[in-house]
Amino acid sequence: MSWQTYVDDHLMCEMDGQHLTAAAIVGHDGSVWAQSANFPQFKPEEITAIMNDFNEPGSLAPTGLFLGGTKYMVIQGEPGSVIRGKKGSGGVTVKKTNLALIIGIYDEPMTPGQCNMVVERLGDYLVDQGF
Repeated sequence: MSWQTYVDDHLMCEMDGQHLTAAAIVGHDGSVWAQSANFPQFKPEEITAIMNDFNEPGSLAPTGLFLGGTKYMVIQGEPGSVIRGKKGSGGVTVKKTNLALIIGIYDEPMTPGQCNMVVERLGDYLVDQGF
């Protein structure tokens, strides 16, 4: 199965009638494995900052999480495993696997919990598969 299929079928899937706004699977080095058509163009330093927060939980809290130039306020996550961000009526969930970051961006009417479930479910599966 291609990485694009994971994005299209597992991240951009329907959940209770809602969909993520955008999603991507990005290597720890910032290389894009697959992404939805409307995923924002991000800067390498944005991925570096996210990776740093996984290594030093809380490092993004003072500055916020930036992705594609959009700033998200960092909210509760799971140190070393999941970072969650909020901006207005939407937000972002980033799940770290052994080799990649699973990123989901959402807007209302999708809820933060629905986004977390979609992103973290795929992330947990990939961890179980050695990715």
